[in-house]
Amino acid sequence: MTKAAPILVLWDIDRTLLYVGDIDRQVYRETFAEVVGRPADRLPARGTGVTMPLAIRGLLVDNGVPESDVPELLPLMVELLPKQLASHSEALRREGVLMPGAVTALRAVHDDPGLVPTVVTGNLKANALLKLDAFNLSRFVDTEIGGYASDNDHRPSLVAVAQKRAQIKHGTTFTRANTVIIGDSLEDVRTGLEGGAPVLGVPSGKTSAEALIGAGANTVLDSLEDIQQLMDAIASVNSSHR
Repeated sequence: MTKAAPILVLWDIDRTLLYVGDIDRQVYRETFAEVVGRPADRLPARGTGVTMPLAIRGLLVDNGVPESDVPELLPLMVELLPKQLASHSEALRREGVLMPGAVTALRAVHDDPGLVPTVVTGNLKANALLKLDAFNLSRFVDTEIGGYASDNDHRPSLVAVAQKRAQIKHGTTFTRANTVIIGDSLEDVRTGLEGGAPVLGVPSGKTSAEALIGAGANTVLDSLEDIQQLMDAIASVNSSHR
């Protein structure tokens, strides 16, 4: 009997696994002030899941920076953002919170030999690692094969990035048939629909279960606390695409 191909599990980070409160917004505020030289009046919307480079572009434009200056200032802010977040490492550990069931869910996926867990996130890689490490979560995911906003600011493209990295490491071709995204936002759903992966929605962020289903999530979990529901859902959405 042919052994089933492993399933690539792409975890979202913010509001799916953990929540850092206002720290991200403070970092945007500090980075804008240092690069532009004045305070930002408007900050990126919360919980949208858009990639950090796109959020920075919106931050610049929404605060009156001329479009002609954006190509020069955006990479400066992208470079500075991880350094600013690193300066808040203690605050991440002190003020951040794990989402319900996150550690148990991560451990269950990590310990299943048929699953290959990593992340696909709107965070720059350095920011993603800072957040995961603050909660000691990096041990549950292979961060080297993930997809990050530092790879591409178009989030759906990150699915293929992660699939290619996983293929090189594991010698298995990963497609829609053996990949799944777990996330909380409409952007996670769009990433799967456009990037080529079924989506398990978790209404742990600002998006309701109904909205996640309406946007096209293949399954919506109650939370990450029911491990059997999670593992059954991963198996189910992938078997339906084979």
